[in-house]
Amino acid sequence: MRLGLALGYWGRDPDPRHLELAQEAERLGYDSVWTAEAWGSDAFTALTWIAAHTSRIALGTGIAQMAARTPTATAMHALTLDHLSGGRMMLGLGLSGPQVVEGWYGRPFPQSPLTATREYVDVIRQVLRREGPVEVDGLFHPHPYRGTDGTGLGKPLKPITHPLRAELPILLGAEGPKNIAQTTRIADGWLPLYWSPMRTDVYRASLADASEGFRIAPMARAVVCDDVTEGLLPVKAMLGFYIGGMGHAARNFHADLMARMGFEEEARRVQDLFLQGRRDEAVHAVPDAFADEISLVGPRERIAERLELWRAGPVTDLLVTAPDRDTLRVLAELNS
Repeated sequence: MRLGLALGYWGRDPDPRHLELAQEAERLGYDSVWTAEAWGSDAFTALTWIAAHTSRIALGTGIAQMAARTPTATAMHALTLDHLSGGRMMLGLGLSGPQVVEGWYGRPFPQSPLTATREYVDVIRQVLRREGPVEVDGLFHPHPYRGTDGTGLGKPLKPITHPLRAELPILLGAEGPKNIAQTTRIADGWLPLYWSPMRTDVYRASLADASEGFRIAPMARAVVCDDVTEGLLPVKAMLGFYIGGMGHAARNFHADLMARMGFEEEARRVQDLFLQGRRDEAVHAVPDAFADEISLVGPRERIAERLELWRAGPVTDLLVTAPDRDTLRVLAELNS
């Protein structure tokens, strides 16, 4: 199981620790470092900055939101950074949800998310392989565009710049069972939002068709500390925000996922509290048991025991959100 460092997206300001942590992860032998975006900082710019200050570690977007860019624009970002970094780029993509797509990006959430994702990946693959002009007779991402509001003058094009790698890895952040199953067919890997090494059966059917070499790369909060309860608070805060704030009451993929993992009543309680504006109560309503299952928190000996559960399952890459260099070092030592 490879280790990666997941830096996430910025909060109110740039996090001055991110570059230092990325460089430390590279020094410790971590395989990859990942950036993200929500509705603030973008994933590619921060990753390019890290690329310029490292030399070996692989670079991933975990995740870049599809609604933020056309698929050809995303392909341009990926092929450019792949060249600049000497072939270290991995493209992690996610569809996000209706609240973000329509509220932040000002565009409709696709009625058929699987079709939209499949077309998006198809366009990127065509750009990167550069076997001919990009042509997709698609519902969401037609190339060329032939809508009635167009000029009719568009023509198929292929990238001027020759991509460094035709098979640059593409990973998808998918949550629903059908979306995960499609991911095994059209992508090189999957970026789970929550992963419990104690509940791998939740995903077994969806992963049945995964080919050899398919990456399963969940993100997990990791921190070496004496007080487990205190160490879990950032995990519970994250879960409270995602389950309560990253979706509508009637359509929240994150809450649905927690429910499928055996915590349905708790997920709805967290969601209700958050939507009522009772955010502190929502965070405290997140079960410690669930937060603990999807993270690595506690003294070194406890983390060592729990890390073996992750290593025993199908996970190929553990992407840790670690707040300090000591935690990074301990995980590297335990995973060696």
